[in-house]
Amino acid sequence: MALDAPVTRPANPRFSSGPCAKPPTWTLDTLGDAALGRSHRATVGKDKLKAAIETTREVLGVPADYKIGIVPASDTGAYEMAMWSLLGERPVEMLAWESFGSGWVTDAIKQLKLDATTRTAEYGEIVDLAAVDFDKDVCFTWNGTTSGVRVPDGDWIPADRAGLTLCDATSAAFAMDLAWDKLDATTFSWQKVLGGEAAHGILILSPRAVARLESYTPPWPLPKIFRLTKGGKLIDGIFRGETINTPSMLCVEDYLFALDWAKSVGGLPGLIARAEANTAAIAAFVAANDWIDFLAADPATRSTTSVCLKFTDDRIADGAAFAKAVAKRLEAEGIAFDIGAYRDAPPGLRIWCGGTVETSDVEALLPWLSWAFEAEIAAQLAEA
Repeated sequence: MALDAPVTRPANPRFSSGPCAKPPTWTLDTLGDAALGRSHRATVGKDKLKAAIETTREVLGVPADYKIGIVPASDTGAYEMAMWSLLGERPVEMLAWESFGSGWVTDAIKQLKLDATTRTAEYGEIVDLAAVDFDKDVCFTWNGTTSGVRVPDGDWIPADRAGLTLCDATSAAFAMDLAWDKLDATTFSWQKVLGGEAAHGILILSPRAVARLESYTPPWPLPKIFRLTKGGKLIDGIFRGETINTPSMLCVEDYLFALDWAKSVGGLPGLIARAEANTAAIAAFVAANDWIDFLAADPATRSTTSVCLKFTDDRIADGAAFAKAVAKRLEAEGIAFDIGAYRDAPPGLRIWCGGTVETSDVEALLPWLSWAFEAEIAAQLAEA
């Protein structure tokens, strides 16, 4: 017998894993001070770009001697800029347990043709972190956006490593405690945890990464938007807001608002707490219902932002079709938008739980998951 539809609805049905929900207090009016129609090289533009960099440093706790740059093409552009500019000096280990990490493997092997060792795990699992060789450069994602699996912390990375670590942190920055002393090149995009507008990336370099840039020249051509050095020296202006190409000052204004909002909820500790509260609500729901489970098997490596779920009921004949139908029902009701699993991932649901999502909205969504599940089971049995 199908359940009656719940009465309470999420105030905000936006649970997409990217672009993600904007901060709860966001309105179009927050963009009123944007430096529109002005050069990003004018004083007003430079000041806003520098403020974006320094407030990022403040909220994330990035060390003072690390360089922070705003770069083109979102997290993809930032990470590929790091790979193309830093790799090749020594062998590399590529770690992948979801689709974006697998994309970096393709770049390393098929495009850059590096001397690479690849360590992979199935969706829901993680590689053996203790086996990683840090005499090599190591590329990995902190949080697997499409698998719901994250590294537990930075303890597996040695402080005395010989190689560099290149970390894609796009769904972890502003939601997890990144171990900066273990990270040499770190990237993320505005459109993830803080709900910024797309197409801008952040690249953060440690002093070790800067030393590599100034002492090593890759053997392949570097497009202009990847060039971080000139005459063997770091182009320091990039890390003061003198961007390689023209940024959107509207997007910059949007990011500045999101950073100020982050500070208003307690900075990084507050953002982490909000994400963990959202995930805890889902964990309680999963524990109370035997037809659904986390895709990530180990709670220690379970994401608190891109929470991936799978259906476990034996009555489901076609997992992919069933999951799509459940997501479609929820979207049609205006309850949850864009929560289907990523196209390359196992069938299921993916619910964004980053800090811009209110826990009350997650709690309101969960009874609707039961409703949609029961409705789809009933429809399947009626067709049988």
